[in-house]
This record gives sequence, C-alpha cells and structure tokens, in this order.
Amino acid sequence: MASDDADGRKYDPDADHSFPDERLNGVLSVLLDDPEVTTYLEAQNVNAVTRKGYNDHGPKHISIVRNRALRLYELLKRAGVPFNGAADQGLDEADEPVIVALAATLHDVGHVVHRDEHAYYSIPLASDILDRLLPQWYDTGDAVRVKAETLHAILCHHTEEDPLTREAGVIRVADALDMERGRSRIPYEKGGRGINTLSSQAIRDVTLEGGDDAPVLVEIEMVNAAGVYQVDNLLKSKLRDSTLEEYVRIVAVNTKQESGLVERIEL
Repeated sequence: MASDDADGRKYDPDADHSFPDERLNGVLSVLLDDPEVTTYLEAQNVNAVTRKGYNDHGPKHISIVRNRALRLYELLKRAGVPFNGAADQGLDEADEPVIVALAATLHDVGHVVHRDEHAYYSIPLASDILDRLLPQWYDTGDAVRVKAETLHAILCHHTEEDPLTREAGVIRVADALDMERGRSRIPYEKGGRGINTLSSQAIRDVTLEGGDDAPVLVEIEMVNAAGVYQVDNLLKSKLRDSTLEEYVRIVAVNTKQESGLVERIEL
C-alpha cells in the first residue's frame, strides 16, 4: 500500500500491490467521480442517519469500507490466500479487486429506500448502475459475470445469507471494520446514546497489518469497555462464516486502564 501510510488506510493506485491493479485503477478513476454514484452515497445517509439516527452510512463510510476492503484483500493476496469469486466465473485475477471495489462502493445504496432490509434494496439499484458502467471495461458476457459477483458480495454484507466467495467475505468483514468514533459523530452530536453510537465512540483506532500467525492482524484500540459491543457483537458476527475466519486475527485493547472492566479481547 502507500509508502507514507504504514497501515494502508487509503488505497494508493500508484503503489506496488500483490495483485494486478491496472483494471481496478481504471474502474476507480471513473467510479469515484460518477455523478449518479456520488449522489447515491450522499442520499443514502438521509434514511440511515437523519431519520433513523444510525451511524454514518454516507460517503465517508463508503470510502473507509472500500479502502479497508482493498487493504484486507491486499494482505490476503500477499499471503497467497486463494479467491474464488472471479475464478469460478472464468474471470481474470485482475477482476477480483474490481469486484471488491464495486461492491464496497455500492453495498449501502439501498438505504435510499429504507434502512430496514437495505441490502436487498441495494441489489436492483446497484444492478442498474453496474449495467451502465461495466460496458466501459467488459464485453457483455464478462460484464454479466462481474455484475453477478458484485451483487453477491453486496447482498451478503448484511444479511443471513453467508458469503460463498472470498470477495464477498472481504466486503462483509470490511463493513464491520468501520467502527471508530468518527462514524458515530453525527448521531452523537444530535444526542443519540444508543449502543451503536456509544460503542463506536469508544473505538479510537483500527489498523490492518500482516500478522505473524495469520495473514491479517486487526488491531483495535478502545478507550472504554463500551467498545466491546463493536468488537464482539458486530465484528465477530461478520467474521463468522465469512470464509475468512482462519486468516484474520483480531486483537482489541482497552487503553483507558482506569475503567478496569476490559483490558484485552482476542478473536
């Protein structure tokens, strides 16, 4: 990842990667500036935050999830972990990160319909966007296959349906990795004190690095015990049945020792 960013917080298209990145970089150059996509990312926060009082699901959340998904993908590829989504469809290895980036960007667009069951509403909306964008890079057959894998990853990020591909597993886990206090800033400032808001306020920092005994080490710094909810209830449930369990080690440390309630959690 970026040489000036040791924990890989942002995907750098100019950095050296452990996967073919030219196709991904071409897609990102269009996707990030597409007027329809950027409007969806802004509009999807209305139901989620303004009306329902949930944590951020807008452009900042999407940027964090996409960057962490690509970082997670990078670390897994670096360790030689095989991916099956694109491969099962007869697509190229270069299409794996494209699927990851597209799914990370579009996974929450269904919020414009409703927060409840939003993953299901995301499918037809994302499908229309993909139908418009993918022909820029793919012929009809490959566009359908990339679309299929992207929609699978979108659906599985927040539903009872388990991921059947590692690309989908990456999206499911990366979604839960956006847990720092910045995500709950808007509802917190409006007086929200629900468990999602308070637990997010308790998380100071999240980093992803290569691990010694697992390809990915996720380190989470908490400042009080409320952060346990984010780690144990949300991240743990997303990691379960993600196809990534054996490759990801999670360590959370409570650095505000005077709380005395929780010092360390390891998954």
